[in-house]
Amino acid sequence: MWPLEVVGLGVHDGGMAYDEELAARVRDALGERTDFTEKAMFGGLAFMVNTHMACGSMGDDLMVRVGKDNHDRAISRGAQEMEFTGRPMRGLVVVAGSMLVSEEDLAEWVAEAVTFARSQAPKPPKPARRPRGTASS
Repeated sequence: MWPLEVVGLGVHDGGMAYDEELAARVRDALGERTDFTEKAMFGGLAFMVNTHMACGSMGDDLMVRVGKDNHDRAISRGAQEMEFTGRPMRGLVVVAGSMLVSEEDLAEWVAEAVTFARSQAPKPPKPARRPRGTASS
């Protein structure tokens, strides 16, 4: 789908890994609905809701976690199945930037992502990592 190349620890499309304008629009749409955090993921920027990835910006496209039960409906609305390392990721779809022209279009996809993320139980906190080079007890 995208001409991607691995550069260091990230994946880039020859320019930036995600569209700053789309990321700002997603922040605005999320901020109207819920608290969220941001995390570098899949070579782009992921937006986390309730400790789960809800959606993310990859290039000028939007990655949306809709869940397995909503996957086929999202595909019928024009999204494409997300693939990572050549494997399909059922429950994750990619919405082309050309389908996100209006704020209403973006808001619908963000709302679906937030609804799914909130439907999941929060993940327990990860234990603190021990710095390398320290002896274990």
